[in-house]
Order: sequence, then structure tokens, then C-alpha cells
Amino acid sequence: MSVLIGILITFLVIVLVLYLVQRLPLDGRTRQIVQIIVIIIGILSLLRYLSVW
Repeated sequence: MSVLIGILITFLVIVLVLYLVQRLPLDGRTRQIVQIIVIIIGILSLLRYLSVW
């Protein structure tokens, strides 16, 4: 059950950070790079919770 809660919290944090990146006054290319970095970090974090990596 704690794994499910950890995954849910991680997912919510990823969505929140992506939303905040959208609100930043950045140009399109920089915003896209930041979004990709956040998504990669989020996927790695989720894989850690699933004990895959």
C-alpha cells in the first residue's frame, strides 16, 4: 500500500512541476528542455518505487 501512495505522490509532484514550468516566462525551446528533464526524472523516480531500477 505504501508503494501505491509513493507512486501517487510522485505522479502528483511531476504534474505540479510541469504546470509550474508552463507558468515560467521561458522561450519555447528552453521550456521544452525543462519539461523533458522533469519527465525523465519522474520516470526514474517511478521506476525506483516499482523496484525496477
